[in-house]
Amino acid sequence: MTDDRNEAQTAPQDGTRPEGASVEERLVRTEAELAETKDRLLRALAETENVRRRTERERTDAARYGGANLAKELLNVADNLRRALDAMPEEQASDERMKQLLQGVAATERELLAAFERGGIRRIDPLGERFDHNLHQAMFEVESSGQPPGTIVQVLQPGYVMHDRLLRPALVGVAKGAPADMPRVDQVV
Repeated sequence: MTDDRNEAQTAPQDGTRPEGASVEERLVRTEAELAETKDRLLRALAETENVRRRTERERTDAARYGGANLAKELLNVADNLRRALDAMPEEQASDERMKQLLQGVAATERELLAAFERGGIRRIDPLGERFDHNLHQAMFEVESSGQPPGTIVQVLQPGYVMHDRLLRPALVGVAKGAPADMPRVDQVV
């Protein structure tokens, strides 16, 4: 019978184990392999869960925002319908046929806006609101508007949001600070 001490003394120095490794050495090696395998399994499970969550989020986003490109294309249609109605209000129509045409355009605009609403698309018409760079695009400043600085005093084009994503910012004119709020040239030292 061989002594365990003799086996340890005769073990090669390159880290390999002889065929007859002791039970304790095999147990330690097996436990290390088990720990490594458990660690890899936990990492694989975590990665699988991350992929599942990401896929679910992408699926939800696709369902929720999938029509965004089509909606962006239809915004120009909504703008043109509004321009047609603003060009000649129904009260100014001279004959019955023109009134019917304007009523038809108004009905078409209402139906388009209702379809937008069903799809989660909301119009941004911020006249009188405080300027928000997340929803509005300032095109110019208006002096002497009688409004506090940063207030939207003119809307050139309404914006649109789909659920919580901006499709198009509202193009606006913003009230400029009053001259009294600005330092005069003779006050600058």
